[in-house]
Amino acid sequence: MPASAARSTAAARPVAARQIAGTRQFNRFYTRRIGVLEEGLTGTSFTLTEARVLYELAHRDATTSVVLCRDLGIDAGYLSRILARFAKRGLTSRTRSAEDGRERPIVLTARGRKVFAGINQASDKQITALLAPLPPRARQDLLGAMTTIEKLLDAPTASNGAGDAKPAEVILRAPKPGDLGWVVHRHGALYAAEYGYEASFEHMVAVIAAQFAKNFDPAREACWIAEYQGEVAGAIFLMKESDEMARLRLFYVEPSARGLGIGSKLVAACIAGARQFGYHKLTLWTQTELVSARRIYAAAGLTVVGEKPHHSWGRDLIGQDWMMEL
Repeated sequence: MPASAARSTAAARPVAARQIAGTRQFNRFYTRRIGVLEEGLTGTSFTLTEARVLYELAHRDATTSVVLCRDLGIDAGYLSRILARFAKRGLTSRTRSAEDGRERPIVLTARGRKVFAGINQASDKQITALLAPLPPRARQDLLGAMTTIEKLLDAPTASNGAGDAKPAEVILRAPKPGDLGWVVHRHGALYAAEYGYEASFEHMVAVIAAQFAKNFDPAREACWIAEYQGEVAGAIFLMKESDEMARLRLFYVEPSARGLGIGSKLVAACIAGARQFGYHKLTLWTQTELVSARRIYAAAGLTVVGEKPHHSWGRDLIGQDWMMEL
């Protein structure tokens, strides 16, 4: 993103002091935890930046300092001094470019690759020691959180010419093997974390997903999986209620993908699918506390036709029936 666009975006989105403090606290914790504050990375004489430059050189056939500056976002003078030290130690050499004789691409020497292999092995051991005490589920949660951080801070954007950023494209697709199980898992995890629902809720979702898989009628039913940046970001199911009416089921959006319009896209796809299949009505059942979902339903043209309190999944709730004439 150009600097001007970044400034415009920052100016339009004030950041709370507690958010700044929380981010800085995490940075202090993590840099201390992985040892980047030590003089040498993983017990070597190389700094973190030097090791990163070595990594880039080890994973490219040949490159130039201009490209390294651009890709790493570091000062040209700083990089020049690093490369000079590498050359003095026999870690790098310069080659002739076949396309432009004026260019002298940089490559690692055999010595440089040997040194990098040692750093790489030491880094693997360091991360192994970090993860080894954690149980498998905790490791997966940690990696998921890291992926979320990376996705949110480095989301592909395109400028619309006015300094505003557009989100990466959201893809709606048919389910693949494993998707139904993932939908069940995410419903159970998210509704437990966000609303305190007990395991009986996940059981209900599993039963619905199993019914969809067992009785699936491609001429009257469908499921849409939303993908954002290559990851599952949400889902929605259209299931046959009767010859005249379809039911919208198992609608959800991942927390990390909310605010991108994914929920509206999923509901719109479900409504369009119901019309295409020849249904006359679309119905759904939801809870009053699911405010965001109800807002999407209302915006799409569905209306509340009934409401009733009930005790389910360990909670006292108010269920609502919604309907739409197609």
